[in-house]
Amino acid sequence: MCKNMDWSPFPSHPTIASSKRRHRLKHSKVQIYRLSRKRWEENMKKDMELMNLKLYLENQSIIEENEKLRKKASLLQQENIALMSEYQKKFPHLDRFSTTLLLLLQQKH
Repeated sequence: MCKNMDWSPFPSHPTIASSKRRHRLKHSKVQIYRLSRKRWEENMKKDMELMNLKLYLENQSIIEENEKLRKKASLLQQENIALMSEYQKKFPHLDRFSTTLLLLLQQKH
């Protein structure tokens, strides 16, 4: 009798079955890679948004501090002008050129 009489609808050839299995494995690895890359990109986007928010808040804080320092500088300049005026009243014998020069030098700094 012939041995080829045992016919089956399923492939019994080992290379066909293993190549299909390899294809499925490769396909699932690609899917896993795509999913992990997508998650990584989502995490990076969230990290960037969080960093952007932190920098924005830090920038706002710096702007507020800068405004406070401007106000203080303005008050100090006004106080300096008032003191120079008093100084000129107390010492009128000093020439006006030297006091004006002092005022200009102090305003630059």
